[in-house]
Amino acid sequence: MTQDWWREAVIYQVYVRSFADSNGDGVGDLPGIRSRLPYLADLGVDAVWITPFYASPMADGGYDVADYRAIDPLFGTLDDAKALVDEAHDRGIRVIVDLVPNHTSDRHEWFQQALKAEKDSPERARYHFRDGRGDRGDLPPNDWESVFGGPAWTKTETADGQWYLHLFAPEQPDLNWDQPEVRGEFLDILRFWLDLGVDGFRIDVAHGMVKADGLPDVGTPGHLKLLGTQALPFFDQDGVHEIYRDWRKVLDSYPGSRIGVAEAWTRSPERTARYLRSDELHQAFNFHYLTAEWNAADLKQVIDDSLAAMTPVAAPTTWVLSNHDVQRHVTRYGSVARARAAALLMLALPGSAYVYQGEELGLPEVLDLPEDVLQDPVWERSGRTDRGRDGCRVPIPWTPDGPSFGFGDGGSWLPQPADWAELSVAKQQADPNSVLELYRSALRVRREQPDLGAGSEVEWLDVPEHVLSFRRGAFTCVVNFGPDTARLPADGRVLLSSGGYATEDADVLVPADTAVWLARP
Repeated sequence: MTQDWWREAVIYQVYVRSFADSNGDGVGDLPGIRSRLPYLADLGVDAVWITPFYASPMADGGYDVADYRAIDPLFGTLDDAKALVDEAHDRGIRVIVDLVPNHTSDRHEWFQQALKAEKDSPERARYHFRDGRGDRGDLPPNDWESVFGGPAWTKTETADGQWYLHLFAPEQPDLNWDQPEVRGEFLDILRFWLDLGVDGFRIDVAHGMVKADGLPDVGTPGHLKLLGTQALPFFDQDGVHEIYRDWRKVLDSYPGSRIGVAEAWTRSPERTARYLRSDELHQAFNFHYLTAEWNAADLKQVIDDSLAAMTPVAAPTTWVLSNHDVQRHVTRYGSVARARAAALLMLALPGSAYVYQGEELGLPEVLDLPEDVLQDPVWERSGRTDRGRDGCRVPIPWTPDGPSFGFGDGGSWLPQPADWAELSVAKQQADPNSVLELYRSALRVRREQPDLGAGSEVEWLDVPEHVLSFRRGAFTCVVNFGPDTARLPADGRVLLSSGGYATEDADVLVPADTAVWLARP
């Protein structure tokens, strides 16, 4: 791995609440993650991204931060965080932490001060407070909608009755990034964690911090359902890039190639690339790839578009199949076979790949969680019509028996399906045909093959309809999306297959929903 390790890194996402519980309270924590570092090292990942573990009332699973420099007692202590970073480094694993700069918790000291302060005060200026519309100010200041449902404004119980903006839950008031005090505070927060030794930041809602001047109406009811097809006055505003130029200066002032990763939902790969100019961030999640349909034409198009968009800014493309906000791709694609093939396709592409905890076990989405256990704020905000994201956040199984399948000694904060015993790490380690062993093998081959990961181009090969095949140096990847077995010239010896395959004469026979890796001497 070069100094620019992030260009071809495989980064494993840990959803801290659901990875490993060290103290039996049913919730994952930092010592739990530390105890499983040998597993991650054996899996072969280069870095781990950990979701927020800061002090929080947990209105949104920790994405409502009350203190950015403190660890929530639910997850451990600052000493636990330091020990985790140090041991990960000892094992050759870098650590990326989640940063939430678009909004704070409503329990944050700043917001509490704002509620006690007067209208037009410096304390309120840190957030977006506005008078309501209508004769008595009883209507929201504009028509913006919350990502979690309902209006993006809540009326306060202060004497002046002003409203405050929250693009997510009411417990998550949006910061006003036009204020120098806000910008300065987050530069200090970056330095705090960089001094502790972290290797970078995944930036939550990286596209949302700057709002259009005057907070104008969108004018389109249901506009968040159209996300990705229209410009919105609260997402992907040009002013956000000035923030990241300041952040890049801080990152570059530390040794070891510290990075920033944008969670930026944009209208096109070209808009995403703007976050990755040489004086801004290093990576951005490729949501265009994540949301592509399981077919050869759609995926080829998004791969080409993604690679082309990154070329002008000389940034690596990222590839991701699942995360803590979307339905797991085993369920989304419709089968484990497709998920296995998708993994090999993703890991064969040039750039950096993200693996969401449990996808290496082939975990499906849990679609039948009882209503009384649902905790995602989307459930209540949608009037209990949208079950939210809890189904992809169920704690992962480590053993086929015991409390919570080895997640911890005190059950788990979300119930695990009984059949997950067979998907546990312990069960799959003993099975050479398991999804876990496929991932381990793929990551080992990726490290051994110089043409995998590095670079920025693919050479598409002429293949039948419903098949994708590309060459990268001496390496070739073939994926059959069609219903029938595909017969192709064998471009070298088979290194790895996501399922069954056969060779006949000089050909390789690739079954439906199967990927094969080959390499020439």
